[in-house]
Amino acid sequence: MIAHPYDALNRRLFKREFTMYAITGISGKVGGALARTLLSKGLPVRAIVRDPGKAQHWASQGCESALADMEDVAALTAAFRGADGVFILPPSNFDPSPGFPEARVVIDAVKAALEAARPRKVVCLSTIGAQASQSNLLTQRSLMEHTLSQLSMPVTFLRPGWFMENSAWDVASARDEGIVRSFL
Repeated sequence: MIAHPYDALNRRLFKREFTMYAITGISGKVGGALARTLLSKGLPVRAIVRDPGKAQHWASQGCESALADMEDVAALTAAFRGADGVFILPPSNFDPSPGFPEARVVIDAVKAALEAARPRKVVCLSTIGAQASQSNLLTQRSLMEHTLSQLSMPVTFLRPGWFMENSAWDVASARDEGIVRSFL
């Protein structure tokens, strides 16, 4: 059988393996779970952290590490550079200033860094309610979604309603009082 000249190219394109996954928020539950899952499959992970001590922890787990604040375009660009996949877990701000200036600084920095580093794909943790048209605490995620959706690379937004781990907060009151307090 004669090989078609595009066969080798197609194999490279469709079987291309990711060379690096860069993860922000790796020190938390979601980012940490993602990193552990990727590492368990033998995939390379770059831990993006603010604290050098946390970088040492993730290095001991097999991660490459990068130090970056979410407002630092240059550090984020360096952390994202060379990554095929980037996971964005924006920091939470439960007492934002009017107009969300703190979130806007992070959003602009993340966008600029992604534009400069040009990863193949981006996944961003958002939240249920980010689609709301009325301004509220979740508008920070609406702004992130709107801005990152303008990037030229594919971006997937995850909108979880809740995380099962958060139910651990309710165990004591459920056990002791028979009440699970929820504001969902």
